[in-house]
Amino acid sequence: MNDLQDTKHITDGLANLIEQTYQIEKEYKSLNESYANLQKFIKDIVESLGAALWVMDKNGKIVLKNAKADALLGLINLIDLKKQNCEVQFKEMYFAIKITQNGDNKIILATDISDEKRSARLVSMGAVAAHLSHEIRNPIGSIALLTSSLLKRSEPKNIPLIEEIQKAIFRVERIIKATLLFTKGVVINRQIVQLKTLEQNCKNAIKQYAFSKEIEFKFDGFDGQMEGDLDLLDMVFSNFIFNAIDAIEEDDNETGTVSLEHKFDEKMHNFYIKDSGVKIDKSVVFEPFKTTKLKGNGLGLALCIEIVRAHKGSIALQNEPKVFTISLP
Repeated sequence: MNDLQDTKHITDGLANLIEQTYQIEKEYKSLNESYANLQKFIKDIVESLGAALWVMDKNGKIVLKNAKADALLGLINLIDLKKQNCEVQFKEMYFAIKITQNGDNKIILATDISDEKRSARLVSMGAVAAHLSHEIRNPIGSIALLTSSLLKRSEPKNIPLIEEIQKAIFRVERIIKATLLFTKGVVINRQIVQLKTLEQNCKNAIKQYAFSKEIEFKFDGFDGQMEGDLDLLDMVFSNFIFNAIDAIEEDDNETGTVSLEHKFDEKMHNFYIKDSGVKIDKSVVFEPFKTTKLKGNGLGLALCIEIVRAHKGSIALQNEPKVFTISLP
Protein backbone atom coordinates (compact mmCIF):
# COMPACT_ATOMS: atom_id res chain seq x y z
CA MET A 1 0.00 0.00 0.00
CA ASN A 2 2.86 2.32 0.88
CA ASP A 3 4.55 1.51 -2.44
CA LEU A 4 1.40 2.46 -4.32
CA GLN A 5 1.14 5.74 -2.43
CA ASP A 6 4.79 6.56 -3.13
CA THR A 7 4.35 5.80 -6.82
CA LYS A 8 1.24 8.01 -7.01
CA HIS A 9 3.06 10.77 -5.15
CA ILE A 10 5.96 10.60 -7.62
CA THR A 11 3.58 10.48 -10.59
CA ASP A 12 1.65 13.50 -9.34
CA GLY A 13 4.90 15.35 -8.79
CA LEU A 14 6.08 14.61 -12.31
CA ALA A 15 2.74 15.69 -13.75
CA ASN A 16 2.91 18.91 -11.75
CA LEU A 17 6.49 19.52 -12.92
CA ILE A 18 5.51 18.92 -16.56
CA GLU A 19 2.58 21.32 -16.17
CA GLN A 20 4.88 23.98 -14.66
CA THR A 21 7.40 23.46 -17.48
CA TYR A 22 4.62 23.84 -20.03
CA GLN A 23 3.45 27.07 -18.33
CA ILE A 24 7.02 28.43 -18.24
CA GLU A 25 7.46 27.62 -21.94
CA LYS A 26 4.11 29.27 -22.74
CA GLU A 27 5.05 32.37 -20.75
CA TYR A 28 8.48 32.44 -22.43
CA LYS A 29 6.85 32.36 -25.89
CA SER A 30 4.42 35.06 -24.83
CA LEU A 31 7.30 37.16 -23.50
CA ASN A 32 9.19 36.73 -26.79
CA GLU A 33 6.09 37.79 -28.74
CA SER A 34 5.62 40.79 -26.46
CA TYR A 35 9.29 41.72 -26.90
CA ALA A 36 8.99 41.39 -30.69
CA ASN A 37 5.81 43.51 -30.64
CA LEU A 38 7.58 46.09 -28.47
CA GLN A 39 10.52 46.20 -30.89
CA LYS A 40 8.13 46.66 -33.82
CA PHE A 41 6.26 49.37 -31.90
CA ILE A 42 9.49 51.24 -31.18
CA LYS A 43 10.60 50.87 -34.81
CA ASP A 44 7.24 52.22 -36.03
CA ILE A 45 7.59 55.23 -33.73
CA VAL A 46 11.16 55.88 -34.91
CA GLU A 47 10.15 55.65 -38.58
CA SER A 48 7.07 57.83 -38.12
CA LEU A 49 9.10 60.73 -36.76
CA GLY A 50 9.11 63.83 -38.94
CA ALA A 51 12.87 64.06 -38.49
CA ALA A 52 16.01 62.05 -39.14
CA LEU A 53 17.13 60.18 -36.01
CA TRP A 54 20.41 58.67 -34.90
CA VAL A 55 21.24 57.00 -31.57
CA MET A 56 24.98 56.98 -30.84
CA ASP A 57 26.74 55.06 -28.03
CA LYS A 58 29.56 56.41 -25.86
CA ASN A 59 32.15 55.24 -28.41
CA GLY A 60 30.55 57.23 -31.21
CA LYS A 61 29.04 54.16 -32.89
CA ILE A 62 25.55 54.53 -34.36
CA VAL A 63 23.36 51.83 -32.82
CA LEU A 64 20.01 52.97 -34.22
CA LYS A 65 18.78 55.18 -37.06
CA ASN A 66 15.64 55.59 -39.15
CA ALA A 67 15.04 55.69 -42.91
CA LYS A 68 15.19 59.51 -43.02
CA ALA A 69 18.69 59.35 -41.54
CA ASP A 70 19.67 56.76 -44.16
CA ALA A 71 18.46 59.11 -46.91
CA LEU A 72 20.65 61.95 -45.58
CA LEU A 73 23.97 60.20 -45.95
CA GLY A 74 26.74 62.52 -44.78
CA LEU A 75 24.61 64.89 -42.68
CA ILE A 76 25.68 63.29 -39.39
CA ASN A 77 29.30 64.19 -40.17
CA LEU A 78 28.44 67.91 -40.27
CA ILE A 79 26.77 67.97 -36.85
CA ASP A 80 28.67 69.40 -33.87
CA LEU A 81 27.95 66.77 -31.22
CA LYS A 82 29.02 69.13 -28.42
CA LYS A 83 26.07 71.46 -29.02
CA GLN A 84 22.56 70.61 -27.86
CA ASN A 85 20.92 72.83 -30.49
CA CYS A 86 22.26 74.14 -33.80
CA GLU A 87 21.45 74.59 -37.50
CA VAL A 88 23.22 72.78 -40.33
CA GLN A 89 23.11 73.39 -44.08
CA PHE A 90 23.28 70.22 -46.17
CA LYS A 91 22.84 70.01 -49.97
CA GLU A 92 20.84 73.27 -50.23
CA MET A 93 18.65 72.17 -47.31
CA TYR A 94 18.60 73.46 -43.74
CA PHE A 95 18.18 71.30 -40.63
CA ALA A 96 17.50 72.15 -36.98
CA ILE A 97 19.60 69.80 -34.83
CA LYS A 98 18.63 68.75 -31.29
CA ILE A 99 20.86 66.46 -29.23
CA THR A 100 19.80 64.86 -25.92
CA GLN A 101 21.75 62.53 -23.62
CA ASN A 102 20.17 59.28 -22.40
CA GLY A 103 22.63 57.44 -20.18
CA ASP A 104 25.71 56.74 -22.29
CA ASN A 105 23.80 57.28 -25.54
CA LYS A 106 23.24 60.44 -27.56
CA ILE A 107 19.91 60.89 -29.36
CA ILE A 108 20.29 63.17 -32.40
CA LEU A 109 17.27 64.61 -34.23
CA ALA A 110 17.56 66.58 -37.51
CA THR A 111 14.37 68.40 -38.61
CA ASP A 112 14.12 69.86 -42.12
CA ILE A 113 13.44 73.62 -41.81
CA SER A 114 14.24 74.51 -45.44
CA ASP A 115 10.73 75.85 -46.15
CA GLU A 116 10.77 78.06 -43.06
CA LYS A 117 14.23 79.43 -43.92
CA ARG A 118 13.15 80.03 -47.52
CA SER A 119 9.98 81.84 -46.41
CA ALA A 120 11.92 84.05 -44.01
CA ARG A 121 14.45 84.85 -46.73
CA LEU A 122 11.67 85.73 -49.18
CA VAL A 123 10.04 88.06 -46.66
CA SER A 124 13.35 89.88 -46.15
CA MET A 125 14.11 90.01 -49.85
CA GLY A 126 10.57 91.18 -50.57
CA ALA A 127 10.88 94.08 -48.12
CA VAL A 128 14.19 95.18 -49.65
CA ALA A 129 12.86 94.74 -53.19
CA ALA A 130 9.74 96.80 -52.44
CA HIS A 131 11.86 99.63 -51.02
CA LEU A 132 14.21 99.62 -54.01
CA SER A 133 11.28 99.50 -56.43
CA HIS A 134 9.75 102.63 -54.95
CA GLU A 135 13.11 104.40 -55.02
CA ILE A 136 13.77 103.45 -58.66
CA ARG A 137 10.28 104.18 -60.01
CA ASN A 138 10.53 107.99 -59.78
CA PRO A 139 13.77 108.44 -61.80
CA ILE A 140 12.65 105.81 -64.32
CA GLY A 141 9.39 107.72 -64.82
CA SER A 142 11.33 110.90 -65.47
CA ILE A 143 13.60 109.15 -67.98
CA ALA A 144 10.57 107.67 -69.79
CA LEU A 145 8.98 111.12 -70.06
CA LEU A 146 12.19 112.70 -71.36
CA THR A 147 12.76 109.99 -73.99
CA SER A 148 9.18 110.43 -75.28
CA SER A 149 9.84 114.16 -75.71
CA LEU A 150 13.24 113.49 -77.24
CA LEU A 151 11.76 111.04 -79.76
CA LYS A 152 9.54 113.78 -81.22
CA ARG A 153 12.49 116.15 -81.74
CA SER A 154 15.20 113.73 -82.85
CA GLU A 155 16.64 113.24 -86.29
CA PRO A 156 15.63 109.99 -88.03
CA LYS A 157 19.11 108.49 -87.56
CA ASN A 158 18.77 108.81 -83.73
CA ILE A 159 15.30 107.28 -83.46
CA PRO A 160 16.47 103.60 -83.23
CA LEU A 161 18.78 104.54 -80.36
CA ILE A 162 15.94 106.25 -78.45
CA GLU A 163 13.65 103.28 -79.10
CA GLU A 164 16.25 100.96 -77.55
CA ILE A 165 16.34 103.23 -74.48
CA GLN A 166 12.54 103.00 -74.28
CA LYS A 167 12.70 99.19 -74.47
CA ALA A 168 15.22 99.15 -71.61
CA ILE A 169 12.94 101.43 -69.56
CA PHE A 170 10.00 99.11 -70.32
CA ARG A 171 12.01 96.16 -68.99
CA VAL A 172 12.86 97.99 -65.76
CA GLU A 173 9.24 99.11 -65.28
CA ARG A 174 8.06 95.53 -65.81
CA ILE A 175 10.47 94.24 -63.13
CA ILE A 176 9.35 96.98 -60.71
CA LYS A 177 5.67 96.19 -61.29
CA ALA A 178 6.26 92.46 -60.83
CA THR A 179 8.28 93.02 -57.66
CA LEU A 180 5.66 95.24 -56.05
CA LEU A 181 2.87 92.86 -57.01
CA PHE A 182 4.80 89.88 -55.64
CA THR A 183 5.50 91.58 -52.29
CA LYS A 184 1.95 92.91 -51.82
CA GLY A 185 0.14 89.78 -52.98
CA VAL A 186 -2.16 89.09 -55.92
CA VAL A 187 -5.75 90.36 -55.83
CA ILE A 188 -7.74 89.90 -59.05
CA ASN A 189 -10.33 92.27 -60.48
CA ARG A 190 -12.66 90.02 -62.47
CA GLN A 191 -14.08 91.28 -65.75
CA ILE A 192 -14.99 89.94 -69.19
CA VAL A 193 -11.78 89.60 -71.20
CA GLN A 194 -11.89 89.46 -75.00
CA LEU A 195 -9.24 87.01 -76.18
CA LYS A 196 -8.53 89.20 -79.24
CA THR A 197 -7.63 92.03 -76.84
CA LEU A 198 -5.31 89.68 -74.97
CA GLU A 199 -3.67 88.68 -78.27
CA GLN A 200 -3.18 92.31 -79.33
CA ASN A 201 -1.70 93.23 -75.95
CA CYS A 202 0.80 90.38 -76.32
CA LYS A 203 1.81 91.66 -79.76
CA ASN A 204 2.26 95.18 -78.38
CA ALA A 205 4.45 93.82 -75.56
CA ILE A 206 6.65 92.03 -78.11
CA LYS A 207 7.31 95.37 -79.84
CA GLN A 208 8.56 96.80 -76.53
CA TYR A 209 10.96 93.92 -75.82
CA ALA A 210 14.56 94.01 -77.03
CA PHE A 211 15.99 90.95 -78.78
CA SER A 212 18.58 90.37 -81.49
CA LYS A 213 17.48 87.23 -83.35
CA GLU A 214 14.87 86.78 -86.04
CA ILE A 215 11.88 85.26 -84.24
CA GLU A 216 8.54 84.24 -85.76
CA PHE A 217 5.50 84.69 -83.49
CA LYS A 218 2.35 82.65 -84.10
CA PHE A 219 -1.06 83.17 -82.47
CA ASP A 220 -3.94 80.76 -83.02
CA GLY A 221 -7.45 80.33 -81.59
CA PHE A 222 -7.70 83.66 -79.74
CA ASP A 223 -11.45 83.98 -80.31
CA GLY A 224 -14.27 84.44 -77.84
CA GLN A 225 -14.06 85.67 -74.28
CA MET A 226 -13.34 84.58 -70.70
CA GLU A 227 -13.58 85.95 -67.19
CA GLY A 228 -10.47 87.25 -65.46
CA ASP A 229 -8.24 90.21 -64.68
CA LEU A 230 -6.99 91.60 -68.01
CA ASP A 231 -4.00 93.47 -66.54
CA LEU A 232 -2.79 90.43 -64.60
CA LEU A 233 -3.37 88.06 -67.52
CA ASP A 234 -1.41 90.47 -69.74
CA MET A 235 1.47 90.16 -67.30
CA VAL A 236 1.25 86.34 -67.33
CA PHE A 237 1.30 85.97 -71.12
CA SER A 238 3.89 88.68 -71.70
CA ASN A 239 6.15 87.02 -69.11
CA PHE A 240 5.86 83.69 -70.89
CA ILE A 241 6.56 85.35 -74.25
CA PHE A 242 9.60 87.19 -72.86
CA ASN A 243 10.91 83.97 -71.32
CA ALA A 244 10.47 82.25 -74.68
CA ILE A 245 12.40 85.07 -76.39
CA ASP A 246 15.21 84.84 -73.82
CA ALA A 247 15.37 81.05 -74.30
CA ILE A 248 15.76 81.55 -78.06
CA GLU A 249 18.40 84.25 -77.49
CA GLU A 250 20.43 81.73 -75.44
CA ASP A 251 20.05 79.02 -78.11
CA ASP A 252 22.77 78.39 -80.72
CA ASN A 253 20.40 78.87 -83.68
CA GLU A 254 20.14 82.22 -85.42
CA THR A 255 16.35 82.10 -85.72
CA GLY A 256 13.49 80.83 -83.59
CA THR A 257 9.73 80.48 -83.23
CA VAL A 258 7.26 81.25 -80.45
CA SER A 259 3.67 80.02 -80.73
CA LEU A 260 0.62 80.68 -78.53
CA GLU A 261 -2.44 78.53 -79.12
CA HIS A 262 -5.81 78.68 -77.36
CA LYS A 263 -8.28 75.81 -77.12
CA PHE A 264 -11.51 75.58 -75.12
CA ASP A 265 -11.99 72.08 -73.73
CA GLU A 266 -14.14 70.70 -70.88
CA LYS A 267 -15.04 74.16 -69.54
CA MET A 268 -11.37 75.18 -69.40
CA HIS A 269 -9.43 77.70 -71.47
CA ASN A 270 -6.15 75.97 -72.30
CA PHE A 271 -3.27 78.07 -73.62
CA TYR A 272 -0.25 76.27 -75.09
CA ILE A 273 2.99 78.27 -75.26
CA LYS A 274 5.82 76.72 -77.26
CA ASP A 275 9.25 77.97 -78.26
CA SER A 276 12.35 76.61 -80.00
CA GLY A 277 14.77 77.87 -77.34
CA VAL A 278 16.81 76.12 -74.67
CA LYS A 279 15.14 73.71 -72.25
CA ILE A 280 14.11 74.74 -68.73
CA ASP A 281 15.22 73.34 -65.37
CA LYS A 282 11.95 72.14 -63.83
CA SER A 283 13.37 72.14 -60.29
CA VAL A 284 13.65 75.96 -60.12
CA VAL A 285 11.25 77.15 -62.83
CA PHE A 286 8.56 78.51 -60.46
CA GLU A 287 10.76 79.27 -57.42
CA PRO A 288 11.11 82.99 -56.63
CA PHE A 289 14.50 84.64 -57.24
CA LYS A 290 15.96 81.48 -58.78
CA THR A 291 16.74 81.36 -62.48
CA THR A 292 19.08 79.72 -64.96
CA LYS A 293 18.61 82.49 -67.55
CA LEU A 294 21.37 84.96 -68.34
CA LYS A 295 18.89 87.89 -68.32
CA GLY A 296 16.46 86.59 -65.70
CA ASN A 297 15.66 87.68 -62.15
CA GLY A 298 13.71 84.57 -61.14
CA LEU A 299 10.51 86.47 -60.39
CA GLY A 300 8.48 86.35 -63.62
CA LEU A 301 7.23 82.76 -63.62
CA ALA A 302 6.89 82.69 -59.82
CA LEU A 303 4.49 85.63 -60.12
CA CYS A 304 2.71 83.98 -63.09
CA ILE A 305 1.82 80.92 -61.07
CA GLU A 306 0.50 83.13 -58.24
CA ILE A 307 -1.74 85.00 -60.71
CA VAL A 308 -2.97 81.80 -62.37
CA ARG A 309 -3.74 80.21 -59.00
CA ALA A 310 -5.67 83.34 -58.00
CA HIS A 311 -7.77 82.69 -61.14
CA LYS A 312 -8.31 79.07 -59.93
CA GLY A 313 -6.15 77.80 -62.80
CA SER A 314 -2.92 75.81 -63.18
CA ILE A 315 0.36 75.77 -65.13
CA ALA A 316 2.11 72.66 -66.40
CA LEU A 317 5.48 72.24 -68.14
CA GLN A 318 6.89 69.55 -70.36
CA ASN A 319 10.33 69.72 -71.98
CA GLU A 320 10.11 67.13 -74.77
CA PRO A 321 8.84 69.00 -76.73
CA LYS A 322 8.97 72.17 -74.66
CA VAL A 323 5.40 73.32 -73.90
CA PHE A 324 3.86 75.40 -71.13
CA THR A 325 0.14 74.77 -70.62
CA ILE A 326 -1.91 77.42 -68.82
CA SER A 327 -5.40 76.21 -67.86
CA LEU A 328 -7.99 78.78 -66.73
CA PRO A 329 -11.67 78.23 -65.89
